[in-house]
Amino acid sequence: MSAPPATSASAAGGARRRAARLRIRFAKLGKVRWTSHRDVARMWERAFRRARLPLAYSQGFSPRPRVSFGLALPTGHESLAEYLDVELDGRCTEDLPGLAGRLSAALPGGVDVLVAALVDPETPSLQEEVTSCSWEWTAVDRDGAALDPGEMGERCSELLAGASLVLARWRKGREVTDDVREVVVDLQVVGPAAGAPGEPPGVRLRAELSCHPRSLRPSELLSGLARGERLEERDARRLDQWISRGGARREPLALPATATPAPHAMERAS
Repeated sequence: MSAPPATSASAAGGARRRAARLRIRFAKLGKVRWTSHRDVARMWERAFRRARLPLAYSQGFSPRPRVSFGLALPTGHESLAEYLDVELDGRCTEDLPGLAGRLSAALPGGVDVLVAALVDPETPSLQEEVTSCSWEWTAVDRDGAALDPGEMGERCSELLAGASLVLARWRKGREVTDDVREVVVDLQVVGPAAGAPGEPPGVRLRAELSCHPRSLRPSELLSGLARGERLEERDARRLDQWISRGGARREPLALPATATPAPHAMERAS
């Protein structure tokens, strides 16, 4: 890793002018899904150090690499579409096609870099740009009853046809009641899902959930599908993050056409 930049105003200004922004898309699968956001940030700092990336640093008494993450992933959830932006000091001559493999090798099992690319330094932050996320998860009945995919599909259609969806949720230690209908962009049944040993089958669901004006977790959405059951979320995975502007939709960083999702993460995540 490169040394922190000089702290003089002129040197700092020059470093900012030369800075390049590297955007990374990565997967987080398996046991590492229980790792906190803070520990994930530390993982990345170690990986950047091992890969000897020429990082740009913040100013002050305790310089830190200029790294910003996308939308937070709830602890316990997997993902095929996590993002971070890291600023480089402008002396970057990296082999970008080979960088994904080098970083993956420096990261813990279950975390794999899928693609890395330079983006315009003036690009808005991921927190600002991302408008929705696609999720997939399994719904099960905590009381042990099997869920019927056909019936659950009808409930999804009714929810989408409704004008409102009022849910009680916990936010910052207190219960709040919100109408979250505008957050649910799409919701459908993917198919049946085998239960764990000794458990009845569940239903696999897929949804696109908006990030604005408020976010909604898959587990919270389940209460809007319940008809007296105690539904529980299992095996939740974020599939995509989307930027929607002017009727068009794109990913912050698309996978190459020849890429296979998380080529090493599943075998490393056990």
